[in-house]
Amino acid sequence: MNAVSRLSNRDRYARCIRASKMVSWDIERDVIGGRTFDTAQKYLPDGLSLTPNFFTLSENEKRFVSQIQGRTYANVFGLVERFINAKVLEVSRDHWLGDQVALEALVRFSEEELKHQALFRRIDEMIGETLPPGYHFDVDPNVVASAVLGKSTWAVLALTLHIELFSQLHYRQSIAPDDQLSELFKSVFLYHWKEESQHAILDELEWVRHDATMTDSDRNKAVDEFIELVAAIDGILQAQAAADARYFKANCSRAVDETEAQSIEANFLEAYRWQYIHSGVRHPHFGEVLYSLISEDQRKRIHAALATLQ
Repeated sequence: MNAVSRLSNRDRYARCIRASKMVSWDIERDVIGGRTFDTAQKYLPDGLSLTPNFFTLSENEKRFVSQIQGRTYANVFGLVERFINAKVLEVSRDHWLGDQVALEALVRFSEEELKHQALFRRIDEMIGETLPPGYHFDVDPNVVASAVLGKSTWAVLALTLHIELFSQLHYRQSIAPDDQLSELFKSVFLYHWKEESQHAILDELEWVRHDATMTDSDRNKAVDEFIELVAAIDGILQAQAAADARYFKANCSRAVDETEAQSIEANFLEAYRWQYIHSGVRHPHFGEVLYSLISEDQRKRIHAALATLQ
């Protein structure tokens, strides 16, 4: 990296610090503010829940689906931020005895990710107070984090940037514009978005910095590991779609036959794959950064793997 690039990157780390200080918020004071969730409202917008595709359901049932998915949405973010925080702390080691501006930016990133995990635990608890008992999210964040962190730093940072970018996209394109959405749910992801904006910048900086240290062979292996991570996430989504479909069937106050039950589960999975995989890998900036680092053959391997997740 030349001197101009180092100075440019240092300025980007510094801007992230300034943004972090400017948007700093408190869970109870700023986000929740004494409010509660209302089951007369949607918790997740149609652009993410894809409830218009649940053709057999009434409008009330579609709203219930949005509420189930809203709870899962909070839980999934709490899950992924466990390994994101661990990786951020790990890569910050490279700056311990070096660029203290970069180190401060990453330390603030870590502190904010811990706060986000606490926020999503609180939201899961609050939504649980409004919905019927029997909901399950049985994925252990520590087990998942341990498995993810067993992969290369390159693969984990690629996955992390993908997540940070789609979280911003979700808020701007789907959550913020929906005037029928729970205002409390909107607030949760407004404040989350405010901090994720600088996190995505830091993810990209660290990913590109790390990529510059790798051999072609290492990168080729890392691409395979990124594909493996996406496949592992899809496995989690398949299990949660099945669990959420069962929960819906048990609490929708009418009989649901096997054919409709299979359709509902397929709809949940379609929505979850859109939320957590396709909306990220199709993000223009993610593609721009990824394709600047990999070969055409590696690009084709990623596309072929994603094509199986439809």
